[in-house]
Amino acid sequence: MALTASWILLIVVLGGGALALILLHKTPVGPILRKSIENRPRRRLFLASISFFMTFLCVRLLVFSITHHIGPFGYVQTGGLHIHHLVWGILLLLIVGYGTLAEVGTKDTTGSRVLSSILALGYGTGAALTLDEFAIWLNLDPQAYWSALNRESIDAVVLFGAFLAIGAWGWPVIKRLGRSA
Repeated sequence: MALTASWILLIVVLGGGALALILLHKTPVGPILRKSIENRPRRRLFLASISFFMTFLCVRLLVFSITHHIGPFGYVQTGGLHIHHLVWGILLLLIVGYGTLAEVGTKDTTGSRVLSSILALGYGTGAALTLDEFAIWLNLDPQAYWSALNRESIDAVVLFGAFLAIGAWGWPVIKRLGRSA
């Protein structure tokens, strides 16, 4: 029985998210992160950037294994229609956006911090799933994924990933440079 890519991806994303939350809340990593990145929005950007890059890597490996018939993986299809992973990314971004508008995870309680972390991880994951197929939705051509046009997807991932990383890691450095000048 072939496992669809969405099930594999869901297992990897949920497992990775659970592992990240356990590391943040049950080990010394959490207090170190909170001390190193004191600003809560910066911590969310940090988590989003980690989940963004990890999801992008996992998706690329999964799609590569599907196209090269490595392992028991298969595309998500319904009625002969291939459901691209950008659809799951958009849905996840909508859910995270709604949670953000509803101010989920904004209180200063442990449960609220966990929800805030989940939203950040979900945002990075949804953005990676969506931007990995940027060339497809830009060109409205499903063949763009493995063509030269896919360079547009890679560029979008690099630019957005850099934006997330600068927000999480670079801002404190930029502030320090501004003070020393």
